[in-house]
Amino acid sequence: MTAKTTSNSVVTRLKTATKLFVLDTNVLMHDPTSLFRFQEHDIFLPMATLEELDANKKGMSEVSRNARQATRFLDEIVSAVELDIAAGAPLEVHGKEATGRLFLQTEAIDGDLPARLPAGKADNQIIGVVKHLQDAQHPRQVILVSKDINMRIKARALGLAAEDYFNDKVLEDSDLLYTGMRALPADFWDTHGKDMESWQQNGVTYYRIRGPLCADLLANEFVYLESDPPFTAQVKEITGRTAILATLRDYTHQKNSVWGITARNREQNFALDLLMNPDVDFVTLLGQAGTGKTLLTLAAGLNQVLDQQRYVEIIMTRVTVPVGEDIGFLPGTEEEKMTPWMGALEDNLDVLNHTDDEAGEWGRAATRDLIRSRIKVKSLNFMRGRTFIKKFLIIDEAQNLTPKQMKTLITRAGPGTKVVCLGNIAQIDTPYLTEGSSGLTYVVDRFKGWAHSGHVTLQRGERSRLADFAAEAL
Repeated sequence: MTAKTTSNSVVTRLKTATKLFVLDTNVLMHDPTSLFRFQEHDIFLPMATLEELDANKKGMSEVSRNARQATRFLDEIVSAVELDIAAGAPLEVHGKEATGRLFLQTEAIDGDLPARLPAGKADNQIIGVVKHLQDAQHPRQVILVSKDINMRIKARALGLAAEDYFNDKVLEDSDLLYTGMRALPADFWDTHGKDMESWQQNGVTYYRIRGPLCADLLANEFVYLESDPPFTAQVKEITGRTAILATLRDYTHQKNSVWGITARNREQNFALDLLMNPDVDFVTLLGQAGTGKTLLTLAAGLNQVLDQQRYVEIIMTRVTVPVGEDIGFLPGTEEEKMTPWMGALEDNLDVLNHTDDEAGEWGRAATRDLIRSRIKVKSLNFMRGRTFIKKFLIIDEAQNLTPKQMKTLITRAGPGTKVVCLGNIAQIDTPYLTEGSSGLTYVVDRFKGWAHSGHVTLQRGERSRLADFAAEAL
């Protein structure tokens, strides 16, 4: 065998070892950096994908911004190629992880598709390209990547390989998501109590413990022991196999109530501890409907704005994704337009306003006006470029945000601002977002273990016996 034949066989082997991914438009509009997320594999963009990107580039929505960013990336990649563009443009210049090449459709492709699929539809044109490439590149693996479930089903029905875009998923299984708390084993004190040190400071008892479990603990994680009396603490510091635990204030007792609200279970006590802690700048609370996320957060916010004057005001925002049919344009100012979306705020303010029975009707009316003056309702659409100083920022329904939108919001925080994200990842209304790729899941995973952030997954519903039964039975 000649040297030339040997080198050709090596090239063929290397080419078949890497895959060729054909990207649907929704992948680029969901994550423009997806171009650099396929490591050593090559990417192919059909002309229909470029046409759809062009059609979606106008506007101020997140989708339009992503379409423009994807187009800019493509322009940079293609502009760097001086010779034949059909040979592919290297991606490694822009992404360290990407060592493959980008191929654009440079010729008309007549995919052999069944007559039942209308050729004029962009999705079917892309499927036709995948079919052509599969035949032309055999035995190389050609895979369609799309966020559109129906398109993946059609492709598989025609014997083509199709996958979802997984790179945006923080977790494959939402059950593996960090809960913010850990149950200690029954023999915890036997295995970790040797050479234990304890001291008191400002009414808090600290324990310095050593043992095998310490290496697994995270900063600000809550630990509890089902004993009599029950033991609950928060991890303050970890150094190798040594950890410092601090006992918690009992928010279930009326003397420690926050704006008249007391914790009804262990998780709510953990949540109030994070919300009232000035050293914790970022808090995430997950839980199903009725677990008390919004009520606890508003109570803590009002206490620190009006009583302790730690923050100047409360700013509340949420994603405006309707559950049913959209009711059309809303009249009024930004705050008035947001009012229909803030039913949860109104309901919880009614509860908080009736916590003081001695105030009377006049007193409650005055309190209501005072509270209203310190709570601002803002739309997500106007958050870019803003900086919040000494504000208590609440992001409600955060499970409907993408990781990029979440980054945009959290980076608005200036000096002295606390950001609280609330949500239920089982109720996502945004298209193409799942429990694994939600911005809320993303920040919970990325912030865990940071000394100035905390997370609690609230487990028990406290709304009513009807709501609790409905959540389980329906």
